[in-house]
Amino acid sequence: MERDELQAWLRLTLTPGVGLDSARKLLAAFGLPEQIFGQTTAALRQVVSATQATALLTEPAGLDDLLTRTWDWLQEARDDGVRAQLITLGDDRYPSTLLRLDDPPLMLYLLGTGSFESNKAPGPVNADKFATDLIAFDTQHSIAVVGSRNPTPQGAVNAHDFAKALGEAGVTVVSGLARGVDAAAHEGALHSLPVGAIRLATVAVVGTGLDRVYPKSHLDLARRISRHGLLVSEYPLGTPPLAANFPRRNRLIAGLAQGTLVVEAALKSGSLITARLAADQGKEVFAIPGSIHSPQARGCHALIRQGAKLVESATDVLEDMALDLGSGFAANSIAEESSAARASDHFDQEDAVLAALGFDPVGLDALAARCGLDAAQLQTRLMLLELDGQVARLPGGLFQRLDSA
Repeated sequence: MERDELQAWLRLTLTPGVGLDSARKLLAAFGLPEQIFGQTTAALRQVVSATQATALLTEPAGLDDLLTRTWDWLQEARDDGVRAQLITLGDDRYPSTLLRLDDPPLMLYLLGTGSFESNKAPGPVNADKFATDLIAFDTQHSIAVVGSRNPTPQGAVNAHDFAKALGEAGVTVVSGLARGVDAAAHEGALHSLPVGAIRLATVAVVGTGLDRVYPKSHLDLARRISRHGLLVSEYPLGTPPLAANFPRRNRLIAGLAQGTLVVEAALKSGSLITARLAADQGKEVFAIPGSIHSPQARGCHALIRQGAKLVESATDVLEDMALDLGSGFAANSIAEESSAARASDHFDQEDAVLAALGFDPVGLDALAARCGLDAAQLQTRLMLLELDGQVARLPGGLFQRLDSA
């Protein structure tokens, strides 16, 4: 893309009052953005309102700064084969699955070692237009893994282990780089890569500009994703983490995957939005059941009642979608036991014992392994929680966290 062409696309996205719908109408009527800005007010008025026509003929504030920032970002040299790309609506590489959305983005910003496949028939490749050394992202072999930002310890482990097993079968895991299930899913997918593997482990669709990482604690994770996958955003560089952007990016998560797996979700959850969008696109929705006592399982249970497929292992997902199993994939690869080291990353910082309990009955030894306390310390803490009405002591030496809602 030449600098003048980039300027015109950025100007279209920055023009006040011109949303995605109006922009698509303008592109359909006049062609490329450069041609839109060469029209008269009268010509523009045939497609958009008078206010929009006036705005289109006025250069928006901040255009020059954004152009310089974006151009420099695209030209920047990076290590490990990571490359920045910008794909516009109508580009041969624009994902066909996103073209079916009611509101496909005008521009997609990409950062990583992957790219979208060209929709052109096989033939000579223009090296100036297509990055031939990048790994093609195959949307036909991809699964979205989404869920709660505050999962139970077991939910976080499930997200990691399902993503790892799916990755070992050659599936690319798509998620949103959020805390909780998203982060665990990205980590699991990255851990599925054997040394020297040449494929995309995971794709993260974010709600900020790609020159920012949100949350900041995921900076290292984002860097590793860029080296073994792809970061995707529809938002211009410099876009902060605005609350409205995150529900909107969910349509892209659903759109880039062949199916969506919900690991844990409360009844009011952005993950359920992603699942609904996937179902609206005619794609499979899968849900992992949980304890009837856990608020984080209620969203999954609601999805199952509405027709989502109940799954207990990655094998269930792969077989239902008729995806080929990789040679290194084992049908029983989802471990039943929790790893204390992995689960501890997701514990409630205010009370590690409560967080480690989850909502399913657990024995003293297993609980001690999860939270790292010795037996005396753990029993003292459990007694206090029991007196406070937050924990119940069950027959057989088991303990269970009580729902305080």
